[in-house]
Amino acid sequence: MKDMTTQLEKLRVDAAECALIRDLATDPKKRELFARLADHLQVLAAEVESAVGAGRNPNAPDGAK
Repeated sequence: MKDMTTQLEKLRVDAAECALIRDLATDPKKRELFARLADHLQVLAAEVESAVGAGRNPNAPDGAK
C-alpha cells in the first residue's frame, strides 16, 4: 500500500508540473497538450486515491482485494 501512496503523490506532482508548464507555454498546441496531460494525470491520481481508500489493488480483477 505504501508504494501506491508514493505513486499517488508522484501523479499529483506530475499533474501540477504539467499544469504549470501549460500556464507558461506560449504555443497554443503545447498549452493544449500539457492541459490534456494535467487532466489525465489528475484522473489517474483520483483513481489511485480511491483504490488506496478502498484498500484494494487497482491491478486486481474487479471485486478482488
